Amino acid sequence: MGKIKVALIGSGRAGMIHARNFRFAVPGAELVAVCDAIEEAAKNAAKELELERYETDYLNIIEDRSIDAVIIATPTQFHCEIAVAAANAGKHILCEKPLAVTVEECNLMDAAAKRNGVILQVAFMRRFDVSFVEAKRMIDAGEIGDVVMVRSNTRGPSIPKPWMYDISKSNGPLAEVNSHDIDSLRWFTGSDFETVFAIGGNYRCPDAKKDFPDFYDNVTLNASFKNGCQGIIDGAQGVLYGYDARCEILGTKGCIYLGNTRENFVTLCRSDMQRSEEYINSWKYLFREAYLAEDTDFSQTVINQREPKVTAYDGKMAVLTVNAGNLSIREKRIVKLSGDTLI
Repeated sequence: MGKIKVALIGSGRAGMIHARNFRFAVPGAELVAVCDAIEEAAKNAAKELELERYETDYLNIIEDRSIDAVIIATPTQFHCEIAVAAANAGKHILCEKPLAVTVEECNLMDAAAKRNGVILQVAFMRRFDVSFVEAKRMIDAGEIGDVVMVRSNTRGPSIPKPWMYDISKSNGPLAEVNSHDIDSLRWFTGSDFETVFAIGGNYRCPDAKKDFPDFYDNVTLNASFKNGCQGIIDGAQGVLYGYDARCEILGTKGCIYLGNTRENFVTLCRSDMQRSEEYINSWKYLFREAYLAEDTDFSQTVINQREPKVTAYDGKMAVLTVNAGNLSIREKRIVKLSGDTLI
């Protein structure tokens, strides 16, 4: 196979990171079109990417037989219908996280991909970050003994977009913010979640309280895993101080710490005895190289027709865990995960 022809569907922040990579930096791939339901957004994206073609209807992309693969980076509620249509048209799929809103949607997407013999890869880019990859190597080599507990946090500086206030559409911060933490815990423990207990609260988004009383912008989740490991996740939106993504992996013989919070490695010390460092302000910069590695891997996965490193099952398990956490918040109880079912 020569260069694969790729199209972007959804030109928001994450979508444009993938688009720039496929347009200018991914070997073996060529970005040929961009699609967004908002024409101005599609037009501006095409202009930035130096592309002649932009669309506002994703079906125009799906029906184009010259396109080999699509990147789905729309709001989560549209992932399933687009992915199933793409798979039925024989197109390979790189789908941004969360994979879908429900487990049932994940199963539909996975079944469509398998039925049509196409690749469905989920965009958990932390699995391609050099420090996360090295941590996984250390775990597999036994350098900290057996994994006992993994703690991971993601806190974002920006206030959520209004559409995220409706938990029924966005699945809340556990989906939008903490999907990566959930996947990291599964990856590092080597096991699926068995039980979760989560609590959430709205501390920074007063505009949401009247119409969306269930919305939370801060969440903590405690978990047990089927292999006996323990897990802790905390997530937050609108923290203002910066983008904060860190992880600890505790073993029987040691501990691994992950996470860079510094924008650069310059520390300022002043005559008033104050010390300051510039905090990372966006996930777009912290995981820039991980996105490129992920996109390059997807291209090679399609070219070589191999199993993706992050599968639909991985995406489904993250969605199931998100749904378990949201149920736990609503009902104030421990929720057990059994197969595709919450108990």
